[in-house]
Amino acid sequence: MRADIVPGAVFPDYELPDHATKRQKLSALQGQHPMVLVLSRGGYCPKDRRQHELLVELHRELEVGYCRLVTISTDNITETNEFRSGIGAHWPFLSDPARKIQKDLDIAEYTDPDHNPMIPHTIVLEPGLVIYKIYNGYWFFGRPTLEDLRQDLRVVTKKCRQDWDITGPELKGGMAARAQGTLLSLRQNVCPNSRRTGLSRSPKKRSEVRRHNHCKFISQSRAPLTSAAGAVLLPFILIASFLLRWSGELVARYTAKSSTIFLRI
Repeated sequence: MRADIVPGAVFPDYELPDHATKRQKLSALQGQHPMVLVLSRGGYCPKDRRQHELLVELHRELEVGYCRLVTISTDNITETNEFRSGIGAHWPFLSDPARKIQKDLDIAEYTDPDHNPMIPHTIVLEPGLVIYKIYNGYWFFGRPTLEDLRQDLRVVTKKCRQDWDITGPELKGGMAARAQGTLLSLRQNVCPNSRRTGLSRSPKKRSEVRRHNHCKFISQSRAPLTSAAGAVLLPFILIASFLLRWSGELVARYTAKSSTIFLRI
């Protein structure tokens, strides 16, 4: 490993294509969260596959713990997708078939000239790509266990999360002030015209203003409502009018005919 890649230093912000061929920068993938970066030989290595099978279990904890996980290997895009899908992983896998990182960090695994991978490393990063710890995984048991990573992420999270312990009086007071400011902002956004609508007045005044606004709303909405109702009911009114007129004519004809028959009798 390059001499300047040590705990406390900033890891290079490499940009590589991911499993979906989209170019990604490590800083963008990390955001403001702790991150575990795995430099892998690739899917052909049984040690790397076993490590990543264990990481699948840990990844569910990382998601709820607001941490990130990224794997980089020298596999091409097709091999990267086969590796990722084969173990059921759901985090970003970056592809570096040109061995950019291998050469830049001086971690070529010269004992395997056929595959020419990079020596496996697992790096725990604080926000800002600051290196917290480096694990050399040439031998399998040089790699961190899940418990090792949990302990590392606990320390890193405690360092970067100011609200790790919310019981302190200073933090509690600050959070209360922020909550009050947020509530005030929310009220202003929801009721920007609170002074004009009377919300800052006495309860009696507010009740009168609400009644006035309600009546105003009803008067404004009645016209379009009446027009809409009329448009819907007009066909039924016309049909009913026609039926009444027709039935009246029938009754008149029947009455006249009955009177004629009665007079004849």
